[in-house]
Amino acid sequence: MTRPASPKLPRARGAARSATREAARHPAAGDLQPDTTALFLDIDGTLLEIAATPASVRVEPGTVELLGRLQARLGGALALISGRPIDDVDRLFAPLRLPTAGQHGTERRDGAGRFHRHDAPLIALDRLRSRIAAFAAGTPGVLVEDKGLSIAVHYRLAPLQASRVRDFLEQALRASDDDLGLQAGKMVLEIKPTGRNKGTAIAEFLAEPPFLGRVPAFLGDDVTDEFGFEVVSGRGGYAVKIGEGETGAPWRLDGVAATRAWLERLCRDGAAP
Repeated sequence: MTRPASPKLPRARGAARSATREAARHPAAGDLQPDTTALFLDIDGTLLEIAATPASVRVEPGTVELLGRLQARLGGALALISGRPIDDVDRLFAPLRLPTAGQHGTERRDGAGRFHRHDAPLIALDRLRSRIAAFAAGTPGVLVEDKGLSIAVHYRLAPLQASRVRDFLEQALRASDDDLGLQAGKMVLEIKPTGRNKGTAIAEFLAEPPFLGRVPAFLGDDVTDEFGFEVVSGRGGYAVKIGEGETGAPWRLDGVAATRAWLERLCRDGAAP
């Protein structure tokens, strides 16, 4: 019996694999077989369009159903890799409770439903909370998202405040704990524990069933996803950049709509005849 064709990803030419080059969009070979693939998906900017604030993001109709079909087709080897807390991810995609890495890998729910939480300097974070809240209160358009194990400061509504936000957070960190670092993202800067990122989270999943022994694929849109791209590429998998921007990923899809269409093809083309 002939195996159905798998979705194709646009692939970069040789040297375009470099992190300083653009991933190309022209089609080439790159089959993903659902029965041997471990699929990891970023959320904001990949599965869902980015909104003005984290709370105002919209889950398009059919998204939850699509994720359920993907999970079944992949034999459970589907995980969400996000900067959001896991509780927030569960709220967005209820009633699904997928394997999920939250807060850039600081917390994780594995394929068996077990919860893992890595150490975080909670006392240092507590000391920073009031300072950051006071700064945001005096800076119109700047929004603080306290995630518990990390603190994100969004300036999407006040893009001209980007350097001021960075200067303040860098100064605050210099007087704080060495185990905290500053992570940049799209119109956001986040204080988070060092040593954990989306790449470490994917590596942890790949060491466990049902992801163990499968070829990894990771789709993401932001600079925070580059950690995951590096891990996946290093294991012979598929690193897929969503949207514009420089990247180390050798594959690219144009945006959220293209991502959803590609995932639909993965479900359809990989279905048993």
